[in-house]
Amino acid sequence: MSISIVSSTTLFPNPNPNPNLTSSSAPKHLSSSISPFTPSPKPPKPRLSLRKTSSSSSLRVRSAVAIEKETPENERPETFLRQSDGGLVSSSSSSGPGSSVRARFEKMIRDAQDSVCEAIEAADGGGTFKEDVWSRPGGGGGISRVLQDGAVWEKAGVNVSVVYGVMPPEAYRAAKGEGNSGAKAGPVPFFAAGISSVLHPKNPFAPTLHFNYRYFETDAPKDVPGAPRQWWFGGGTDLTPAYIFEEDVKHFHSVQKSACDKFDPSFYPRFKKWCDDYFYIKHRNERRGLGGIFFDDLNNYDQEMLLGFATECANSVVPAYIPIIERRKDTPFTEKHKAWQQLRRGRYVEFNLVYDRGTTFGLKTGGRIESILVSLPLTARWEYDHQPEEGSEEWKLLDACINPKEWL
Repeated sequence: MSISIVSSTTLFPNPNPNPNLTSSSAPKHLSSSISPFTPSPKPPKPRLSLRKTSSSSSLRVRSAVAIEKETPENERPETFLRQSDGGLVSSSSSSGPGSSVRARFEKMIRDAQDSVCEAIEAADGGGTFKEDVWSRPGGGGGISRVLQDGAVWEKAGVNVSVVYGVMPPEAYRAAKGEGNSGAKAGPVPFFAAGISSVLHPKNPFAPTLHFNYRYFETDAPKDVPGAPRQWWFGGGTDLTPAYIFEEDVKHFHSVQKSACDKFDPSFYPRFKKWCDDYFYIKHRNERRGLGGIFFDDLNNYDQEMLLGFATECANSVVPAYIPIIERRKDTPFTEKHKAWQQLRRGRYVEFNLVYDRGTTFGLKTGGRIESILVSLPLTARWEYDHQPEEGSEEWKLLDACINPKEWL
C-alpha cells in the first residue's frame, strides 16, 4: 500500500529484518483497558503459560509525502509502465534478458490477480468482484477488485498497483534505516509495484488469508547524478484463523515451505520467524494469527532469483488456501463461534490500523483510502474483558497466537 496505494503492502523496507521483541508477557484477558496508542507501564500478569516475546520496531516517516490523487479510468490499460520500461511482456519473452524486471513483475502481479480472483469467485459460487481502475498523473496506476457479502466471502480484496513518484530524502532515509546522516540529498525518484490481498470468509471455521508481494526501485537523487539505482523485494503470505485445525495449518505452512525450498532451504525458517515477529500486536502481547512467511528489503541475492521466488510465492497462494476454504466453508457453526471470530477480526483491525507500516503510511500521506482500508473486515467485535475458558478451542487459538508454534 503506502506509496503504491495497495492496502497492507509495505513498499518501504523493514529497517530491521530480525526485529528484537521487547514485551515479556501476554495479556490476562482479550480486552486490555490500556489504550493501544499508549505504552503500558507494566503488562498484566499472564493467565496462559507463555514464553518471553518481543515486538518489531515500526517505521517512522516524519515528513509529509504528497501523493497525487488518482484518476478513475473506464478500462484496464495494457500496462501501467512508461514506454521506457517496456510495458507488459508476452509469455514467450517474460524471462528474456531484454525484458525489464519492472515489466516482468507487473505481468506477474496482474496474472496473480486474475488467478486469485478466479479461484475466489469459483469457491464463492455466485459472488463477483467489483473492479476499479485508476491512474496517477505522475505515472502508473492500479486495479482494485473487491467481492463483498458473497455466499462464502464477507469481504475479499485483491489489488495491484504500479506507480512512480518522488520521496523526500527524510522518508528515504527512514525507509532504508539510515538515520540522519547530515547529507543534504534531494528528493529520491522511486518506482513501486505490488499485489496485496486480504480474504475474509463468513464461516468462523474458515480462516482469513493475507498476502502481498512487491518490488521497489529508487533512482539517484536529482542532485546526486550517477548514483546507482537501488532495488528490493518484499512480501509474504499469512493465515489468520479463529479456530485451529492442525491439518489446515500444516497444509498451509507446507506449501510455503515448498515454495521457499525451491530457492534456498534457509528461507522458510528465516521468513517464518520474520512473519511471527512482524504480525505482532504489541499492546495485546499476541500475534495476529498463525503466521506463514514474510520478508522485506530483500536484495542480497541475485535479482533474477528473487523475481522467480516472488513469482513462486504468488503462484502458491491458491493451492495453499483454497483447499482449506473448500473443507471449511460449509461447516455448521453457532453464534458463540461467530462471536469469537468477530473478536479475532477486531485484533486484525487493531494490527492494521496501529502497527502495519504500509497502512499507517498510506493514511498519513493521502493514499487512495478505499484501497488502503479494503483489508478491514465488514464486521468486527470488541467485548470488554473477554476471557476464553482455559482448555477451550478459543483458548487454544489464543495460546498459539501468544506462543508461535512450529507447524512442520
